[in-house]
Amino acid sequence: MPKLYGIGASPFVRKVRVALAEKGIAYEHEPTIPVNVSPEYKKISPLGKIPAYSDDKHTLADSSVICAYLERTHPQPPLYPSDPYEFARALWFEEYADGALVQITGPKIFFQRVVQPKFFNQKCDESIVQKALDEELPPYFDYLESQVGDGGVIAGNHFSIGDIGLGVHFVSLKFAGVGVDANRWPKLARYVEHVHARPSFKKVIEEEAPLFSA
Repeated sequence: MPKLYGIGASPFVRKVRVALAEKGIAYEHEPTIPVNVSPEYKKISPLGKIPAYSDDKHTLADSSVICAYLERTHPQPPLYPSDPYEFARALWFEEYADGALVQITGPKIFFQRVVQPKFFNQKCDESIVQKALDEELPPYFDYLESQVGDGGVIAGNHFSIGDIGLGVHFVSLKFAGVGVDANRWPKLARYVEHVHARPSFKKVIEEEAPLFSA
């Protein structure tokens, strides 16, 4: 049986979990914390990061690499648009989320409000959170508001890796008690609600909620 290495606190592990659920792939989840990792784990993930994934043929690291592999080995249902431009758009939003949005949602909001108090018994520095909410996050929301269409997906005409890539970081915000202001960003608020209503996301959210809800 395939094995996924990582912990739910990582949105990148969450991304692969959602992709696996969308593909209907059964797997074993091996909790792995990327701190002082063993030499054995570095054979699977050379950088010592999470997630990593193994099946009966190969081992892979990096969420984007793993999801692309799953698409080739399990092409149905497709998680990447067939149109070249929409395919590129889906990859762009995946990268936008994983490379930029996470820099705000992760260390400045989720880590402060959830990880610090729940796992390190340390107080949240709410000044960091408020600065992120008031000054740093809104430009990202403004951009996404301008990009979300009326079809409930960010690229192409069906749910894709772009939606997964964005949606997992909004789960982190959800657990930190942060939502999207529907008065200021109505299209984005509807979009996030639609993405999180998918069975794949609902299952992951329900499983993680007892651990991470603020």
